[in-house]
Amino acid sequence: MAASKSDGCGPGPGEGGPPGVPPEVFPESWRPLLAQPALAGLLGEPLVDGALLAAHRLLPPRVALHSLRTFLLADACAAARGTGYDRAGLLAAAAFHDTGLTGDAPRVSGGFPYRSAALLDRFLTEHGVADARRRALTGAVRRHMRPFPPRDGGPEARLLHFGAWLDVTGRGRRALPGERRRLAELAPTPWFAVSFPARVAGCGLRRALPGFSAAAR
Repeated sequence: MAASKSDGCGPGPGEGGPPGVPPEVFPESWRPLLAQPALAGLLGEPLVDGALLAAHRLLPPRVALHSLRTFLLADACAAARGTGYDRAGLLAAAAFHDTGLTGDAPRVSGGFPYRSAALLDRFLTEHGVADARRRALTGAVRRHMRPFPPRDGGPEARLLHFGAWLDVTGRGRRALPGERRRLAELAPTPWFAVSFPARVAGCGLRRALPGFSAAAR
């Protein structure tokens, strides 16, 4: 059952509302994913546009595409299961979930997911997001690298975990036959499933990985 607009979980101004950031602002490689209904319907909402701009600024292109695919896989899972969730909020969480790998991330303990969550928390605070919603979204980012989704997490935590792991490792593909491959063909990142986990493993030794800074874009 879909959530309603009144609780902040439904489509935003991108559906019939005032125009926001035009898709042309983003790289051409993003556009097939931005045209997908789950994303296209959110464009124009300030939280969504701001998160996409932040991802474009902070993330290397291949990681940004992974973040967009993560959201679309999570949304497809929610649709298949009839799960209501905070769509704009999860898009923001997906956009920020790997930003802790960049040189712009704050120095906090707990590894890169905690640095990603700190960046997301700063972003959500600047956008006036209420405390409870902010805690749910930052918690989802903080715990997305665990082997299994947190049992005490809300739908956003479970969906972010599902989308991120499916995109990188293929785990959960039976729940969405063909969807991972379809999105990878729309926005390909060859060898990403091999190279990205190896680089993430090195983050235990470094605050930021080579090539994961805004200056390296």
